[in-house]
Amino acid sequence: MNFLIKISIIVLLTASIMSGCGSGTGSGDNTGGMDRPDSNVSDGTENQQNNTQDEKDGNSGDIDNDDGRPDGSKTDDSPPGYEDDIAARIKEMTLDEKIGQMFIIGFDGTVISDELTQMLKTRSPGGVILFGRNVKSPDQLLELINSIKRANSGREPLFISVDEEGGRVSRMPDVLSDIPSAAEIGEYGDTGVTYEVGMLLADEISSFGFNMNFAPVLDIFSNPDNTVISDRSFGNTAQAVSEHGVQLMKGIRDKNVIPVVKHFPGHGDTVADSHSELPVVNHDMERLAAIELVPFKKAIDENADAVMVGHLLMKSIDPENPATMSEAIIKGLLREQMGFDGVVLTDDMTMGAITKKYDIGDAAVSSVAAGSDMILVCHGFDDQIKAIDAVRSAVETGYIDEAGIDESVARILRLKAKYGLDDRIIDSVDTEGLNKKIDGQLAKWYNE
Repeated sequence: MNFLIKISIIVLLTASIMSGCGSGTGSGDNTGGMDRPDSNVSDGTENQQNNTQDEKDGNSGDIDNDDGRPDGSKTDDSPPGYEDDIAARIKEMTLDEKIGQMFIIGFDGTVISDELTQMLKTRSPGGVILFGRNVKSPDQLLELINSIKRANSGREPLFISVDEEGGRVSRMPDVLSDIPSAAEIGEYGDTGVTYEVGMLLADEISSFGFNMNFAPVLDIFSNPDNTVISDRSFGNTAQAVSEHGVQLMKGIRDKNVIPVVKHFPGHGDTVADSHSELPVVNHDMERLAAIELVPFKKAIDENADAVMVGHLLMKSIDPENPATMSEAIIKGLLREQMGFDGVVLTDDMTMGAITKKYDIGDAAVSSVAAGSDMILVCHGFDDQIKAIDAVRSAVETGYIDEAGIDESVARILRLKAKYGLDDRIIDSVDTEGLNKKIDGQLAKWYNE
């Protein structure tokens, strides 16, 4: 990234944050201690001109981070020898095991398949992701996750992940009560409620054994023609999305589930759906720094553990490569300029935005070379094998430095250790108790 762009990002993002994240668009898209927010702040429809001095908060002003790791360093509070232990574990791992840790895979069916069992035993993936196609009932879902843990026994524990945002993006069994969408939460306008929704989401999914949630969405709904984001966003201003997104993240995190913020650098002002084609974002750096990047910077300042990069062509930063395959965006913007040193994950590499133009193996290699720590391949056993083998070949030929693989694996293992991941079997799920908790909270909010 050249010097002028770097200075532009620093100045503009500083200005946005210092003005209380109050950037509107005018046009139509740790487990840490409990950090309960103040309530009754701005909602998702507030315009930029309505922002006041009282809405300013303590966001850091500089996009650069000269202190090494961000304040959310995974090692500051770790016991002596923690990093030495991770280094020793990586040294003992084979190249195949290390590369496997860099993949999260999906699968078909509502029971563990022979292909998935084979993948767990021979490729050592870092995690799995479940979709609606894998869910039939509470008992079935619990047994499926338990069987995955049994099959993985003796290996590094898995990220067991899901997209559980609330609203229309939910993978939970139908018998569980619905949780409001981000748009409904943003419109309600109380960040205390948003925090509690994050805790509800985490309680719900962790009851079945999930330990990672691909939420919250930090995209700003600044284009009304954007149907893929729409009600998945907390609002149409950087301020609303920053405030509510960070509190949902904290609520999930404080229940010991890993939140993954998405879709960096911002999928809000697009029309194309990356599930079928590659969206193009034409905004210059001034606009991106003032609006799209603000919620992500706020989340990083609040110690975000993981960031999902979206399949987006950001023409002002890298006119050639999707963000998931762009060194300028992952290493340059996200790592170097915004100071993020957590785990970087891609969106699903079998989405049309990638597969219509790129070979899955080439795309995985390009993404790892660009700085991604984990590659999601959510569909197709053959594609998963092809992607993993391609990364291995790229390391063996020297195209990808194995030291870079080790750095990614260290971040992955650090995050797993931080949240205490294990393959503990869960005996049962109290769905009635979950529904009482969800319904009770919703009734309280709606009756206020």
